[in-house]
Amino acid sequence: MRRGLSVAVATLALAASACASPVGLSENDDRLQVITTTGLLRDLVANVGGPDVNVTSLVPDGADPHSYEPSLRRVRDVVYADVAFSNYMLLEQHGIIKALDANLPEDALNISLAEDAVKYAAEIIPLVENVNLDTIWLGLRARGDGDQYGADRASDVLLSATAMTGPGDLHGYLTGSFGDPEIYYDSTDGFDASDGYRDDTALLPVDAHTHMSWAFSEPGVYTLSMSARLQADDESALVPLGEATFTFAVGVPAVDVAEPGQEVLDEGHADLTVDLDAGTIGLLHDPEGGGEHTQRELAAEDVVIDVPAKALSEVPNDRRLGFLGRPGTAIHQLPQAVLGKHVHGEIDPHLWQDVGNVMAYVELIRDTLVEADPEHALDYRERAETYLAELQALDDLVRERLAAIPGERRYLITTHDAFAYLAKAYDLQVAGFVSPNPAVEPSLSDRRKLTETIRSLDVPAVFLEPGLQARSSTLTQVAAEENIAVCAIYGDVLDDDVRTYVELMTFNADSLHDCLAR
Repeated sequence: MRRGLSVAVATLALAASACASPVGLSENDDRLQVITTTGLLRDLVANVGGPDVNVTSLVPDGADPHSYEPSLRRVRDVVYADVAFSNYMLLEQHGIIKALDANLPEDALNISLAEDAVKYAAEIIPLVENVNLDTIWLGLRARGDGDQYGADRASDVLLSATAMTGPGDLHGYLTGSFGDPEIYYDSTDGFDASDGYRDDTALLPVDAHTHMSWAFSEPGVYTLSMSARLQADDESALVPLGEATFTFAVGVPAVDVAEPGQEVLDEGHADLTVDLDAGTIGLLHDPEGGGEHTQRELAAEDVVIDVPAKALSEVPNDRRLGFLGRPGTAIHQLPQAVLGKHVHGEIDPHLWQDVGNVMAYVELIRDTLVEADPEHALDYRERAETYLAELQALDDLVRERLAAIPGERRYLITTHDAFAYLAKAYDLQVAGFVSPNPAVEPSLSDRRKLTETIRSLDVPAVFLEPGLQARSSTLTQVAAEENIAVCAIYGDVLDDDVRTYVELMTFNADSLHDCLAR
């Protein structure tokens, strides 16, 4: 008997999709039942499994795996799965992983392809973020694996604001890809311990971090007290993980606020960090803007976070940001460095942009299907061998097409940080990604920098993912002003025009060649 849907899944919102739903999984189907998180992984499994598997995906074609919330209809398929494949490395929206892990039968195989394919010679690279801010970039981070508490990738780390002092109000919020804010912390209505600080709590997956904006309504000195807890699973009690108080100097000289021995943080990348293994809350900071691998540890009491006078801005005329005050109201704000709900780890999860990595995925898929269904082992191996030969030919084609682009034209400007593997494998250079906030008009400085980059590199084209055009107005406008082409490129998503992984990589190779080699 298959398990019923977990109670947690009942809270998932139904998500509409323009794409037709694929045939679902069934306990009455004699084939091996396989669930994948994305359509791209579904295609890989179908090539190896052939008629011996029934495979479907939680994320429908055309939907963004970074933000999609699975519908109850799609989660129902998980209950009937014999095998599950996710990309993971925090590619998928956390709700997808929680739904998968909570409802998969205990005897089913649950494979994280990006992580496990390393054993098959897949190459991974760090997720590098260039932060060109005049103020510090301040995010949130959960660090460590929490093994001692039974934590796994579906666990939640709760980081709550519990008290604040200061002359005004504080808001900590995240701006989504299309300008919709998600408020994590709001001091205007106080902090309510009776409900566990429910309205002032940020949720993070284990070993992940997120970007945020921090807004202050008045200049002066603020202190923010925070506590952290771990929810290992839906049945476990919350585990306390520490408390700390952080000091902000807002619109006043931070050096005058700092006590002897305290350090002023005024540049680079810092994260308010929950350490699951140590049970503490502190700060990780790199003045050069690097990730966890280059950040140093600091105690909350040893630092003052600078929100300088140059961080003064006005509340935009957008009703979604009304919680900050009336339009035109002056606030001091540390801006969100990368716009969009972008919760991730330290490794770039977009491995499939290098065909060699997908060949490693296919070998792992082959061996997993053989383990789950040894009766059809020979068929899985034969189909995998055929598909690996097709992928080798694809790799040769991509390499040949992109090698024909002149050296001075091999620059890639896109909207989404998803092409580092493509650049590394096929000798391109990622010149930048553009993700403007649709809720706020880009500044003249933003436009000037983009224009100067395009002019200095003399790029003939910029590249947009078909599903992300709504967040790319600045790039398209500047491209029009500079009289350069706007070309399509596919990152995470299959659709009605590009239905398979081979078609995706072939399309990208042709588009890059045709738009850059002219």
